Amino acid sequence: MAGFKDLKGQGHGPTLFMAFLYFDMSFMVWTMLGPLSTEIAEALALGGHIMTAGEKATLLSLPILSGAILRIVLGFGVDKLGAKMTALMSQMVVIVSLLTAYTMGDSITYEALLLVALGLGFAGASFAVALPQAGQWYPPKLQGVVLGIAGAGNIGVVIDFLFAPKIAELWGWSAVFGVGAVMAIIVFVAYAFIAKNAPSDIYTVRPKKVKDYIKLLGDKDTWWFSLFYAISFGGFVGFAGYMKVYLMNTYQADMSAFGVDVFNEENVKVIAGYFGALCIFAGAVLRPVGGNTADKIGGVKSLYFFYGMVALLVTLTATVKLPFFVAIFVLFLIMANLGMANGAVFQLVPQRFGKDIGIMTGLVGCAGGLGGTALIKTLGWSKGTFGGYTEGFLIFAAVVVVALVGLSMVKTRWRTTWGVQAGGRI
Repeated sequence: MAGFKDLKGQGHGPTLFMAFLYFDMSFMVWTMLGPLSTEIAEALALGGHIMTAGEKATLLSLPILSGAILRIVLGFGVDKLGAKMTALMSQMVVIVSLLTAYTMGDSITYEALLLVALGLGFAGASFAVALPQAGQWYPPKLQGVVLGIAGAGNIGVVIDFLFAPKIAELWGWSAVFGVGAVMAIIVFVAYAFIAKNAPSDIYTVRPKKVKDYIKLLGDKDTWWFSLFYAISFGGFVGFAGYMKVYLMNTYQADMSAFGVDVFNEENVKVIAGYFGALCIFAGAVLRPVGGNTADKIGGVKSLYFFYGMVALLVTLTATVKLPFFVAIFVLFLIMANLGMANGAVFQLVPQRFGKDIGIMTGLVGCAGGLGGTALIKTLGWSKGTFGGYTEGFLIFAAVVVVALVGLSMVKTRWRTTWGVQAGGRI
C-alpha cells in the first residue's frame, strides 16, 4: 500500500512540484471572480448595470464552463504537443486575460467581463495538463498520491478568498487581476525552466485522433467516472465559486458582527472571504489524503464514505437553518469530503485508462467543470426563483445519492475485470 514516503527515489520531484505550482496558480486565477463577486457587482452598479441573481451566476459559472470544455482541448494537446508546451500556450492566454481586466478597471462592462471569464477558462483547463504531466512519471501504485499532490493545487482558491477581498478593499478590485498577472508570469517562467515531460523509457506518448475520443466516449466507464467527478470536483469548484455569494446572502449580519468584535472592521466582504477560505481550504488540502486513502483501502470504498457524508451534510444544510458557526463547520466538512473524493476518483481513473490518461483527464475533467457550472447555476436559480437555497442544495444531494447507487452497480464488475490487473486497490 503506497504512501507519501514511497515517492522517494521515484519519478521526478521537480516536475511534480511544478505541476502542483502551475495548477495552484491556475486554479487561483480560474476562481478569482468568486471572491470578487460583490466588489465587481458594486462597480458595475456605479456604471449603471445592476446584476440580477441570474447574471451573477452566469458570470461566476462561465470560467468553469469554458474551463470544462477546454480541458478536452488541452487533453488532446498533451498527447499531441506534450504537457509542457500545452501548458505554456494556455498560460499565455490566461496572462493576457488578467492584464485586460486590470487595464480596463472600473470602466469594464458586463460583456467585457464575460470575455475575460472565457479567457480565464484556460486556467481551469490546466487540470488536463498538470495531472497527466505528473502522473506520467510514476507507476500505477503511486497514482493516487501523485495525482492527489498535483491536484492539491486547487488550494489556489483558498488564496483567492484570503487575499482578493482585502486587496480589493485597499486598491480596488482590478488590482487583484494585476497582482494575479504578475504571479502568473513568475510561475510561467519557473515552469518553463524546471518542468519536464517524462522521457520515452518511462512514458510513451501515443498521439490520439478524434476517433479515439469517440471510442472512449463509447466506453460506459468513461461516463461513470464523468458522473463521479462531476459530483466531487463539480461540487468543490461550484461551492467554492458561489461561497461568497451564499455567505453574503445568508449570514451577512452574523459576519458583520463577528468582524467588528474580532477583526475590528466592518467590511463584511473581507470577513466573508476569510470564512470562505476556511471552508475551501479543507477540500483543497485534503485531496492528496483522499488519494492516499484510496490507495490503501480502494477507491470505491473511499467514495462510498465521502459521498455518503456529502449527501448527509448537504441535506442538513438544505433542511435546517443552522446557526452561523455550525453552518461554517458543516460547510467545512462538505468541502473536506468533496476534496477527498476528488483524490479517490483520480486514484481509479489512471488504473482503468492508463494508456489514455491524457484524453481521460480531459474528458473527466470536463465533466467536473460542467458539474460545477450546473451547481452554480442551480444555486442561482434557487435564489432567484424561491428566494433561498433549499431547493438548490436538495437537488445536489439527490445527485450525490445517484452516484452512490452507481457505485453499487459498478463495483463488482470493476474489481473482477480491469481491477485484477490494475496494479492498485479498487
